[in-house]
Amino acid sequence: MAPTLTLKPGTAWTDAWQRCAAVAPEAFRDDRVLNLWAARWHADGRALPATSPVDQSPIAGPPRLDTTAARQAVRASLDQHRAWRHIPLPERRARVAATLDALAEHRELLALLLVWEIGKPWRLAQADVDRAIDGVRWYVEGIEPMLDGRSPLGGPVSNIASWNYPMSVLVHAMLVQALAGNAVIAKAPTDGGVACLTLACALAVREGVPLTLVSGSGGELSEALVRSPEIGCVSFVGGRDTGARIATAVADLGKRHILEQEGLNTWGVWNYTDFSALTAVIPKLFDYGKQRCTAYPRFVVQRECFADFLAAYLPAVRSIRTGHPLAVEHPDDPLPALDFGPLINAAKAKELGDQAAEAIDRGAVPLHRGTLADGRFLPGQDTSAYLPPVTLLGPPPSSPLHHAEPFGPVDTIVLVDTEAELLAAMNASGGALVATLSTDDPATFRRLAPQIRAFKTGHNKPRSRGDRDELFGGFGASWRGAFVGGELLVRAVTEGPAGERLPGNFPDYQLNA
Repeated sequence: MAPTLTLKPGTAWTDAWQRCAAVAPEAFRDDRVLNLWAARWHADGRALPATSPVDQSPIAGPPRLDTTAARQAVRASLDQHRAWRHIPLPERRARVAATLDALAEHRELLALLLVWEIGKPWRLAQADVDRAIDGVRWYVEGIEPMLDGRSPLGGPVSNIASWNYPMSVLVHAMLVQALAGNAVIAKAPTDGGVACLTLACALAVREGVPLTLVSGSGGELSEALVRSPEIGCVSFVGGRDTGARIATAVADLGKRHILEQEGLNTWGVWNYTDFSALTAVIPKLFDYGKQRCTAYPRFVVQRECFADFLAAYLPAVRSIRTGHPLAVEHPDDPLPALDFGPLINAAKAKELGDQAAEAIDRGAVPLHRGTLADGRFLPGQDTSAYLPPVTLLGPPPSSPLHHAEPFGPVDTIVLVDTEAELLAAMNASGGALVATLSTDDPATFRRLAPQIRAFKTGHNKPRSRGDRDELFGGFGASWRGAFVGGELLVRAVTEGPAGERLPGNFPDYQLNA
């Protein structure tokens, strides 16, 4: 009989909220967060109700501004930008470094907010915070040569990012952009993370870093945050549909841009025998329920290798652990080591479940169907946002799972017989951020890897976004504009020599670093 679990003491949403109000009372008021613009916190915007994906209990929702208020925020950010760009670099470094110290001091609270707001297990929530802090420290320590001969942009950087990595992607980018001499604007993701971002921004603003944080619908705020002439650069992380609309807008305006979009990252298996290594890595690929831009939801497998692949894959996927990220058997137990918790919301879990069922109805073969009965949940807990792993062989071309990134724990497998079929299947989405090819022969890898349309291709191991000096971008429709990572992130948000062509994927050219 499974043990009865309970919420670990001190980890409730109310506990986290009270701690936020004590740490940053200027940003947290009653049951809502405030918007940050013109270097002040404002109780404006219409606060929408929100629920935690963990158990559907109420949490703070984003206070959504209208277009008029967003335009005021952009104009105020331009004033901040004009002053900040003249602050000497040593002073900017000192302020950003002080912000990192404050983030480190409140590391566990930031991570707890991520658990409740976007459903990250404790280990992954802490890693998100740590990667932001450690990554920006790398820039603080080595920024001088990166800025040699460069100057801030003519206006602030506007950030519109997805909800899945508020700290290690969004806050990381914001602080590096500010370190490079720019004022920074960010729109809080609608689906989650607003309290975590609010606390992080409150700690930064106390140190004099010129950040703006506003909430609102993308459609309503796009005019201000994308098209405003005051904006010096637009940085976007999200889906292809929204990214395409932003790309059209910035192209019309000739505006600097960084647009990271989704792509179907694939893992190919061709003339490969080391399947024990694959078994070891499969559970890691399910981190955060594959709600990552560098997740691998598609395996393209040589038919001759399929039996061995399946023998390696199925035991691994059956070992995946999911459940309530804060549920423990005894009050003094450590928080559970889960591979993932809930998806971002119940609607997403239902959407993916329906897509999998429809694909099966149209001919896909279900190789694995997990069950929530094996999960770690509280008695009577709402589990509508949880989806156990599903694996389908041969998704039909009519299914979204055939060509698009599911952004959840649904794997699909495609069998191929020739190298041409392998490459076609690995390039199904017309460009991706990462890919991997498992093959015993290094020469085969060297020959096939350049034909895989991914920015990074691993040999027998996964690739990731990377940290510190590792560059990052995407091929094809997965990326538009300047590449980032390492010094390229700084180059993307600064002006260099006249006529400079930034590494990136632009309408009239593509240039790798």
